[in-house]
Amino acid sequence: MHTQSSQANHDDSAQNDSAPSLDSLHYHGEFIDRHIGPSAQQIEQMLQALNVKSLDELIAKTVPEAIALNAALDLDDPLTESAALAKLKAIAAKNTAAKSFIGLGYYDTFTPNVILRNVLENPGWYTAYTPYQPEISQGRLECLLNFQQMTLDLTAMDLANASLLDEATAAAEAMSLAKRVSKNRKANKFFVDQNCFPQTIDVIKTRAECFGFELIIGDIADVELPELFGAIFQYPAVTGQASDLTSIIEQLHEHNAIAIVAADLMSLTLLKPPGEMGADVVTGTTQRFGVPMGYGGPHAAYFATKEDYKRAVPGRIIGVSVDKRGRQAFRMALQTREQHIRREKANSNICTAQVLLANISALYAMYHGPKGLKNIAQRIHRLTSILAAGLEAAGIELVNDNFFDTLTLKINPAHINDIVNRADAAKINLRIDNAQEHSLIGVSLDECSTSADVKRIWDVVLADAAKLLSAKDIDAQIVSGEKGAVIPDDLVRRSDYLQHPNFNSYHSETEMMRYLKRLEDKDISLTHAMIPLGSCTMKLNAAAEMAPISWPEFAKPHPFTPIEQMAGYKEMITGLEKMLEVITGFDAVSMQPNSGAQGEYAGLLAIKKYLESKGEASRNICLIPTSAHGTNPASAQMIGMKVVLVACDDDGNIDVVDLRSKAEAHSENLAALMITYPSTHGVFEEAVKEVCQIVHDNGGQVYMDGANLNAQVGVAKPGRYWRRCFPCKSA
Repeated sequence: MHTQSSQANHDDSAQNDSAPSLDSLHYHGEFIDRHIGPSAQQIEQMLQALNVKSLDELIAKTVPEAIALNAALDLDDPLTESAALAKLKAIAAKNTAAKSFIGLGYYDTFTPNVILRNVLENPGWYTAYTPYQPEISQGRLECLLNFQQMTLDLTAMDLANASLLDEATAAAEAMSLAKRVSKNRKANKFFVDQNCFPQTIDVIKTRAECFGFELIIGDIADVELPELFGAIFQYPAVTGQASDLTSIIEQLHEHNAIAIVAADLMSLTLLKPPGEMGADVVTGTTQRFGVPMGYGGPHAAYFATKEDYKRAVPGRIIGVSVDKRGRQAFRMALQTREQHIRREKANSNICTAQVLLANISALYAMYHGPKGLKNIAQRIHRLTSILAAGLEAAGIELVNDNFFDTLTLKINPAHINDIVNRADAAKINLRIDNAQEHSLIGVSLDECSTSADVKRIWDVVLADAAKLLSAKDIDAQIVSGEKGAVIPDDLVRRSDYLQHPNFNSYHSETEMMRYLKRLEDKDISLTHAMIPLGSCTMKLNAAAEMAPISWPEFAKPHPFTPIEQMAGYKEMITGLEKMLEVITGFDAVSMQPNSGAQGEYAGLLAIKKYLESKGEASRNICLIPTSAHGTNPASAQMIGMKVVLVACDDDGNIDVVDLRSKAEAHSENLAALMITYPSTHGVFEEAVKEVCQIVHDNGGQVYMDGANLNAQVGVAKPGRYWRRCFPCKSA
């Protein structure tokens, strides 16, 4: 029997009585037919309805001849599902299984098995589309409402959104909100505390440059507050120090500046929350609430603010409605696909955020409840206190005089190499910062840390002196009160949190499992039916493609793990880049963007930098068809470009005459055209090459929104549609 793909594409072979090739059965029969789904009969029914004889003829009639591929992609031979997983397992084994105490917003965590199995590894949750249609998304919307409640309770704020992409991006979004809502209208300076996480500072730098904001990075004591529209602080700081920000926030408010705090949610179970200090925005990551580090992501950020600023909040806010029968229903409030309503005036370009991972973190909080979370935080803090007491007893000076889970040690530079060598031998990673007068070592403990880890760190830092220390004895001194409290009294949290029944009802596995099933049954996912909405979510991933994300070799590594320890990750990422280069026809591929909308941002940023390198920084006009995805104009305004709309015809195709007219009218300042291909209507526009040529002839570049890249794989290469352009976002 022939495979389905053989029947559809090789009609002549269907008449051949000879046995099919071994490869045909081996490769296609095991994965493609099983995963893609349609049977031979269904394919034939579709072809008859379209009045074509084969899939080849369908493709020939769909894809313009000018861009159609006439040869197979130059990729390695396909593997069976089992062989591919075996190969990936071998690649994963090349990652060094070192334990990281690097911190900086990334921490090891236990994903409760009831959540791991029933959510992260359950297609009923991970194949569901983002909840744009509330009537088929009530389960996820309820869980996202739990996420919002968790966020505003822990931060002590008025309002929270349903997640953003990551902590650094969320901090940049907070800066944008500060500029929109600050009453200090003439101010164009934004302050970033030097003790913020380095990746946060880097992302804010890029965003501020595009918006034309002037950044001041340093100590707030050295800044003229009247010049600021906003400021951001890390809590606790990168050194581990926790400071009461009440006074400086009051001073910022006196000058109409917005105060932003990037806070560790776990620490807020013990520390005074920023909302009680007067913060205007509190943001950060929920990664340590049950979401593996995964070498850097993805992880859901949280974003909380005051009620006054609700209409400036990026992302989505889940609200509750009551119908005429008194029944409760969840829906997106205020920001329902705001990019499609406000276009280039949208607050941000973030479209889908992190529904699955936000829900995992919310469920983690529900499973543990307020007492469970506090117990986890107290254990982390207690271990850190034992570690600190031992180090200080051995003569090590700490930079921070208080802490939650992070210590920064002053080390004689002459000793740093020995410490690094001992750390390598012990297979642990610490944070090293070599300064001129002394070296700094950062150590962050987490939910997975143990007293044995404390002993290992002592051994690495102190060498033989560690033999004199006993974690048990030091802990006894802490319990007896011989050693004083580390968290200052004015920073101890005294307010309640997570009092809603949802955070106090599902602490047993059976209750949580039943709750998860009730929510799952309210949604439509691939387990129920085909999903007729866009292609930019995980619903197309096969089970075999999802399984490896839970493997510890991929789930455990910290993103700042030394690259030499990540040979497997490096091989996998490099291999994917090369495959995408072949598929797209481009010279290089970046895996940096963490979402499709961020791919737009990165692509336009590349165009902006390219034009600046040519001395054409004045080019700032971005042409966008009226049919484009709403994130396109939002991304353009974030780069600092001015959007000019291009008309479409009755079929949704770009109006080439209108495009040419506007490209020529703005030829002196034309920077880019953004197109979606195939179009939002699902059509391969015949004029795509002409469209690109018009833009190039007028000095601009072309960005292609690759949300539908799946439709092009093997039939066309976007890198061949024009002479030059920049990478599209991957599907």
